[in-house]
Amino acid sequence: MSSLFYAVSAVMVISILSLIGVFALSLSEKTLDRILFVLLSFSAGSILGAALLDLLPEAAELAEEAVAFCPVYITLGFLGFFFLERFVYWFHGHVHGHEPKSEVDERMTVKKFVYLNLLGDGIHNFLDGMVIAAAFFIGIPVGLTATVAVAFHELPQEIGDFGVLVYGSFTRYKALIFNFISALTAVAGAFFSNFFSAYTENFVGVIIAFAAGGFIYLAASELIPEMQEEKDFVKSLVQFLLFIFGIILIWCLGFVFPE
Repeated sequence: MSSLFYAVSAVMVISILSLIGVFALSLSEKTLDRILFVLLSFSAGSILGAALLDLLPEAAELAEEAVAFCPVYITLGFLGFFFLERFVYWFHGHVHGHEPKSEVDERMTVKKFVYLNLLGDGIHNFLDGMVIAAAFFIGIPVGLTATVAVAFHELPQEIGDFGVLVYGSFTRYKALIFNFISALTAVAGAFFSNFFSAYTENFVGVIIAFAAGGFIYLAASELIPEMQEEKDFVKSLVQFLLFIFGIILIWCLGFVFPE
């Protein structure tokens, strides 16, 4: 089977994760907190592991004569994701449990923030699709690594995004449809990556380096700081172990699925 088939299949699975929000509404607050507690720590480790142990080495290898520019692409990825999260993706899904409820409700009920969230989510998913496709063009192990990292980051994010739409006056059905449409931009990203990789030299290497920078930003500037909000020693230790487990899982994928 072609790399594009694997890439599109992977991004479709990622897109289906957008439907998880409707199931989260049936859970109690306590149960949802426990699930997000695990996902937050594990996704931080898997994303950081994917960036440092897999994407960065692949980017350096693919850059070839442009290796001197690899750090530039990594920096651009870091800055690009920072801009997206800070100025476009106005309300990110990881707010759950970390802001006073009155502030959250106030922001959720303003419709322009809701639509801005959808726009940011669509752009984010488009980039995810590009990254996953570029990773599969390198090989199945790299593609699986990127897919796992993105998936564990998407789960808590999609729960939050669905909540934003519902509290922003969308019906559950409408929120589900809009969130899924936004998630499907990842498929467009995969085909976009496939098109340019065929006609642009070093395109895959550039995208992988860009993704590495973006993943480092997500882990170090967004997820890990949220983990540091935990004050209980035992819970903090559990978070750290889950964080390490996420890194180890990414590292092991290269052995389970060799080139």
